[in-house]
Amino acid sequence: MRIALFTETYLPYISGVVTHVKLLKEGLEKLGHTVLIVAADPDTRHHYIRDGVLHCPAKTLKRIYDYGLAAPYSHRRLKMIRDFNPDIIHIHTEFGVGLSAIHIAKALRIPLVYTLHTMYDEYIYYIAPRQLVPMMTKISHRYFRLFAKRATEITGPSKKCTEYIQNDCKLDRNVNVIPNPVELDKFQPENITEEQKIAFRKKYGIADDEMLICFCGRIGREKSVDVLLDYWAETVKPEDRMRLVIIGDGPCKQELEEQAARLGISNMVTFTGSVPNNELPPYYASCDLYVTASLSDTNSISMLEAMATGLPVVHRYDKLNEGQVRTGVNGYIFYDAKEMYQVFKEYQKKPAEEKRILEHSVRESVKQAGSENLANYLLTVYNKAYLDKKA
Repeated sequence: MRIALFTETYLPYISGVVTHVKLLKEGLEKLGHTVLIVAADPDTRHHYIRDGVLHCPAKTLKRIYDYGLAAPYSHRRLKMIRDFNPDIIHIHTEFGVGLSAIHIAKALRIPLVYTLHTMYDEYIYYIAPRQLVPMMTKISHRYFRLFAKRATEITGPSKKCTEYIQNDCKLDRNVNVIPNPVELDKFQPENITEEQKIAFRKKYGIADDEMLICFCGRIGREKSVDVLLDYWAETVKPEDRMRLVIIGDGPCKQELEEQAARLGISNMVTFTGSVPNNELPPYYASCDLYVTASLSDTNSISMLEAMATGLPVVHRYDKLNEGQVRTGVNGYIFYDAKEMYQVFKEYQKKPAEEKRILEHSVRESVKQAGSENLANYLLTVYNKAYLDKKA
């Protein structure tokens, strides 16, 4: 098949969506299919194709993680997609490039697959004043409904996507739940040296006897790092010899650093700032647990990367993501600060052999999350969309 994947951002920018699209492309190509990435590019003024990517001129959105926003309509883009002659158009964005995908799929009479990656209600505050958030949320539901309504098939990485489409967007459509992928080879612990882990601890002044618990992601309000800091301050004491490592950057980093100082836990919390994705493996491998209080994620790729390294996940209970973390298999669930702390203490006391067994179990739980498995899942959806369009 010939498949065009439309995304607002792509390499060298790194995000969960970019990683998903990158691995899907790799998986499809390994299976013999031809892929064209269509992406917004703020650094070009002209459409061009290089290394399987159609670069589309775009404007930079400073308020939203420096994303690029491309014009939704372009005759040049339409012509270049027509020349590529895709069998399937697959949307991974709801903005300019995504709108153009709807237009192009209709013009070329091609099946349209739509993947909902993000629960946008958690992001409205980036573009609207607090008093306008309720109104803007309702408007956004009507807007995103457009994509689900026009799509031949819909996919999403968790049951949250079904809930969003059916309950929030008020559309009676089936959502194919397909888990996110992870670069398994990159994060295998055997590919990470002791020297790299020692260098990590030295860089951040972390003592050898400190238990490290990390979170990785964009540091925005929707990730609920503020909740982690509050819970930590409520329960963890310096004599516990635990340190919270916050990996990543974003609009809330400074305010979270100030929160840690106000709570008196700065000496137990390390903010690393932005870390290139290819430098992440030693960060995870140096830690003991991965923790998240976020209720906005669908199937966090950062979490999956940590699991591929062998880190058990300590996850705040999220009804619509039930099953992603299974107690004693790949991590633990907590409901409040006391339960989070209890998990930390119990894991800290575990014998080394028990930890090794659990780490193996964690890695096994993501073993099927590679690029070819993702491609095979999507090919089933593509074939269904293709047959539906022909019917």
